[in-house]
Amino acid sequence: MKHRYEKSEQYLKRTLKSIPLGSQTFSKSHTQFPYGVSPYFIKQGKGSHVWDIDDNEYIDFVSGLLAISIGYQDPDVDDAVKKQLQNGVTFSLAHPLEAELAERIISLVPCAEMVRFGKNGSDVTSGAIRVARAYTGREHIAVCGYHGWQDWYIGSTSRDMGVPNSTKALTHRFKYNDIASLEEIFSTLHGKVAAVIMEPMNVEYPQNDFLQQVKELTHKNGALLIFDEMITGFRFALGGAQEYFNVVPDIATFGKGMANGYPLSAIAGKEKYMRLLEDIFFSFTFGGETLSLAASIAVLDKLQRENVLTKIAESGSLICDEINKLINKHELQKAIKTSGHPSWSFLLFQDVNGYSSNELKTLWMQEALKHGILTFGTHNVSYAHTKEDINYMIQVYDKIFGLLKQVVADKTLHEHLNCAVLQPLFRVR
Repeated sequence: MKHRYEKSEQYLKRTLKSIPLGSQTFSKSHTQFPYGVSPYFIKQGKGSHVWDIDDNEYIDFVSGLLAISIGYQDPDVDDAVKKQLQNGVTFSLAHPLEAELAERIISLVPCAEMVRFGKNGSDVTSGAIRVARAYTGREHIAVCGYHGWQDWYIGSTSRDMGVPNSTKALTHRFKYNDIASLEEIFSTLHGKVAAVIMEPMNVEYPQNDFLQQVKELTHKNGALLIFDEMITGFRFALGGAQEYFNVVPDIATFGKGMANGYPLSAIAGKEKYMRLLEDIFFSFTFGGETLSLAASIAVLDKLQRENVLTKIAESGSLICDEINKLINKHELQKAIKTSGHPSWSFLLFQDVNGYSSNELKTLWMQEALKHGILTFGTHNVSYAHTKEDINYMIQVYDKIFGLLKQVVADKTLHEHLNCAVLQPLFRVR
């Protein structure tokens, strides 16, 4: 009998000879999907479903790491791209679509008075940091969340190989919902902090007006507030988390689902800061690539026309509610909990009865993938996810949670595990 992931594993061996990790993205690589029980290559997507190269079908709750907000092969987005493709992709001068999309973002995002485009999140978060340093004449940065691969940020994590110590020394981490941890940075580095950059929400909701407290403390100390809305933008609300929580930053960065999988990111902010980008070198050959711009305009049109975000939030709320019922049904409150916004919720595993959270998560992933659910601990909801998708996932989770209850009680987890236990990449949330 053919192994379920035979072609994936063969292709992984081939790919590892030419590509470090066998993938362009850590989170899509074999480091995050347990070997022997996981697919590694997707060949096609349609709506909320994807097919791996072994022809196994999955309901995709990774959604391209939240880049797929509408769904795979959405006809409105694809038609806009095909139309623009007939006229060209990259030109020798700017294209009108650049201004059209910038104006659209300005009309939707509270902090946006001017906009520039990049391709990846790291492009625009790094651009925002450079703007803040140029405007304030300071060098130190306070960070909370994940902000990309560039030296200024990744040097503050355990994945800091190759980053100069002098660069690492300029970035300082504070804890979400812990204003004292940010106060300590400002106290220690009085007059030296250029910016506070943070995800306005990830795992937890802000408590006790945390975002407003951060804004007031940041401005009190003469620094700029940057919201990294790579995920929350055009997902929590049309104007992002800043609209959702009614706290407006000085600068914000966007990406992920703003173009439904096409490579595009944006930095948006108040004109007095953004004008500095006329002198700061922030320049991309493909920053004005037209297919992604056309896709993004089509996405924003659809978000406004069809009330997409309401449906995403409703789907996500249903997922969280049903999972919480299953947790109670199987008496797994000490082992599993849910958190996050409905559109981007987390299944968090806890150490229990001698088993680590990684052991529980690995068995859960093994079983979810076997039953056609593609996920690694988050539920990244797109407009394409249906009630049928969600109902099927809940049926699968019901079986898996029952198994988890059994193996935790009987101490038999490794008897059911057909792979090595996952090791975390690095923890930033």
